[in-house]
Amino acid sequence: MPLLSLEKTSKNFRVGPESVHAVAEVSLIVNAGEFLAVQGPSGCGKSTLLLVAGGLLPPDAGVARVLGEDIFALGAGARSAFRAAHIGFVFQRFHLIPYLSVLDNVLAPSLATPIPGARARARQLLENFGLSHRLGHSPGQLSTGERQRAALARALISSPQLILADEPTGNLDAENARAVLQYLADLTRNGAAVVLVTHDPQAASFAQRTVFLLHGQLQAEPAIPSAT
Repeated sequence: MPLLSLEKTSKNFRVGPESVHAVAEVSLIVNAGEFLAVQGPSGCGKSTLLLVAGGLLPPDAGVARVLGEDIFALGAGARSAFRAAHIGFVFQRFHLIPYLSVLDNVLAPSLATPIPGARARARQLLENFGLSHRLGHSPGQLSTGERQRAALARALISSPQLILADEPTGNLDAENARAVLQYLADLTRNGAAVVLVTHDPQAASFAQRTVFLLHGQLQAEPAIPSAT
């Protein structure tokens, strides 16, 4: 059974009198232990694809399944609990809660589903990402790169089987970017699946497979022209 399966999934947005096809009949399978990169130009639908795959944005057509479960067939409460237990989402803009400490931000998913040893795991993740000295700080006291790493720790607190990462290294220096990508790659060796949206060919090189998106559709060839 695939860990993630999108079946002719579409999502449209209304822009004035026109309907924009952000995701157009995308079919995609991601298996356990796989690291998949999704590349394509800005505005091609990459982030929308992740939001649908992660159960955050309902498709207009098609089905999104995680662990065989049609996630949009679940009620809102059940879907939230399912996401918290099985899906880790790294948002491009972090979405850290400004009035919570870094530690409490990482622990936030444990409010939706019980996570055994959550506090100890949160501390360990923050140490892994070089943030052990920031536990009591608020997100506003962190650098942009530190907020990105805190958001990644939050995504991993429940040991999710599926990690969806939207440009997770875009705000990191080269050393921290490599460390984060290697950490994600290591997770797949334990059976997790990672879907990485990135503009960066270096980041995509950590993936086992790369797909390209253009105008909301998967392409047989790269959607980003070569520099040569």
